[in-house]
This record gives sequence, C-alpha cells and structure tokens, in this order.
Amino acid sequence: MAGWQFLLIITWLGVLGGTVGKRKGGSFALWFLISFCVPVIGLLTAIVARPDNRELRRQCPGCGKLVKLHDALCTRCGTELEFPDRAILSEAAVRERAAGPAAPAS
Repeated sequence: MAGWQFLLIITWLGVLGGTVGKRKGGSFALWFLISFCVPVIGLLTAIVARPDNRELRRQCPGCGKLVKLHDALCTRCGTELEFPDRAILSEAAVRERAAGPAAPAS
C-alpha cells in the first residue's frame, strides 16, 4: 500500500519540478526527470535555478545562431566566441516588447 503512495508523491514532485523548469525557459521533460529521480532536491533546484529565457544572447559570427551571452563555443558550428560589444535582448524581453504596453484598467 505504501509503494503506490510514494510513487504518487514523487510523480507529483516531478510534475511540479517540470512545470517550474518550463516556466523558467527549460525543458519540462528534463526538469521532470530531475525532480522525479531526486524528489525534494530536484524540485528545490528547479525553483532556485536561473531562468534561461531571461539570459542575454549574442549571434555567432560563424553560423549566425543566437547563443547565450555566457557561452564560450557555438553549439552548432563550434566557433570559439569572444565577448561581444553588444548583446541581443533575451527571449522574454523580446516577447514583452512585442506585447506592448499594458492597457490601463478602467
């Protein structure tokens, strides 16, 4: 009887971890697995993890792929990246800017 209850709890923690990770711009499946395999620690890690969709980006001079500002190598072509003079807005900032200013409440 206790086995299915434990499975239910760790599955629920996995779903919570996956949801938190997805909201921060990560992979639901990856955060689900982490939170499912290491139940409480995985969920806490998902909560305190840095949001990926808020990271500044830059463009690879070799292939043009947008990569995170802190990446030293392009994951597509392997070009070694120097720190740029200008950064590109994060995915979240681009979405917020495209949405425009919020309408005033009436």
